[in-house]
Amino acid sequence: MEPMNPKTTLVLLHPDQRVGANMQRWRQLGGGKAIILAVRSPAAILEQVKQAELRGLGGSGFPAWKKWEAVAAETPKPDKYLVVNGNEDEPGTFKDRLLLEETPHQVIEGAVTTALAVGANRVVFYVNPDLSRSLAAMRIALEQWKSSDLVELASTALGRPLELLLAPGSGHYIGGEETAAMEWIEGRFPFPRGKPPYPAQSGIKGCPTLINNVETLAYVSHIAVHGAQWFRDLGKAPGLGTKLYSLSGDVLHPGVYELPKGTSLRELIFDHGGGLLSGKPLKAVFTGGPSSTLLTPADLDVALDFESLKARGSNLGTGAMIVVSEGTGIVKRVAEYERFFAHSSCGQCTSCKTGTATISRLLDRIDTGRGTMSDLNTLKNLCAMLPGSGRCHLVNGAAMLLDSAFGHFNDEFVQAVAKSGRS
Repeated sequence: MEPMNPKTTLVLLHPDQRVGANMQRWRQLGGGKAIILAVRSPAAILEQVKQAELRGLGGSGFPAWKKWEAVAAETPKPDKYLVVNGNEDEPGTFKDRLLLEETPHQVIEGAVTTALAVGANRVVFYVNPDLSRSLAAMRIALEQWKSSDLVELASTALGRPLELLLAPGSGHYIGGEETAAMEWIEGRFPFPRGKPPYPAQSGIKGCPTLINNVETLAYVSHIAVHGAQWFRDLGKAPGLGTKLYSLSGDVLHPGVYELPKGTSLRELIFDHGGGLLSGKPLKAVFTGGPSSTLLTPADLDVALDFESLKARGSNLGTGAMIVVSEGTGIVKRVAEYERFFAHSSCGQCTSCKTGTATISRLLDRIDTGRGTMSDLNTLKNLCAMLPGSGRCHLVNGAAMLLDSAFGHFNDEFVQAVAKSGRS
């Protein structure tokens, strides 16, 4: 937006955006300009997003423009859908709820701009039902949009009425998977669908459907107004743009921090997070939420961007960083997260249902002093067998976390078995 200092690293969390559901104030501060630009040239918006190399920020990191181009190329059948995925539910991840609560108009403008760019006439805001404040803010904001000149302008440009819909999610973790979200929106249990067909060709009610995360779409209006190069220059190479990092765990100042993508893990924890509680040494960090890998003190200077973390065998995921200090048992912490995955499995894929349940059961045995070396060997075999066996990422994440824990802290698992006195 024009009032923003073009050199600031605060984009999504800039004070001009954090006005809650006050549409009048948001418009006074420059809100709505991206809609006008998208009406003039939808193709230019898509090209700007492509040049900005905006990535999916709900976990996958998939280039957003590739999905956009696929949906834009499709003919409405009879509609096109855009789903704004706000089903944020993974432990340690709380960035999207902040955007929905404090900057709902920013999210809506990004979504409407995107809808114009790809020709979507139905925009569904799919929000975790447990995020009551997010839902309340979005309800108020959407009512204001429905009677605004911006929706009228967008509808005229699309040649059909633009519909803005709010759809509380199922409350299931798996409901955040894009095809599971479509199933729920259609009125069924959120079981993930097989692919192909992909949502771009056949999504909600068989119509072309684009699904992007809340944070991803919130950037769109800013890229439209300020340009791709402006966005790219906000990052620290090879990172482009800014990123919201959810910092939690054993730190003095947990919270959501918007920083240049490529900021180091050390800077996030110690400069922004204030360091560890009680001055304890760092032991590990769960990156991208628990469905990823562990980093250790040896990784403190790694840049928090997709490419740098991939080179370390990790991934940025949602940008959640859960800090663990010395004195905390890794076996117990991993067991807690694996219990979450077992509970969250929808049961559609046998490998996921039984695999995550077995991982959780064996880890609980080891953690409570009842485990054996046979249990430990079974867990290691599951890490090799399970990835890629389900329709979604859940079972992959469960196996990846456990495998990473073995790679860095195998001795703790062996010691936990040794304490049980069982062979």
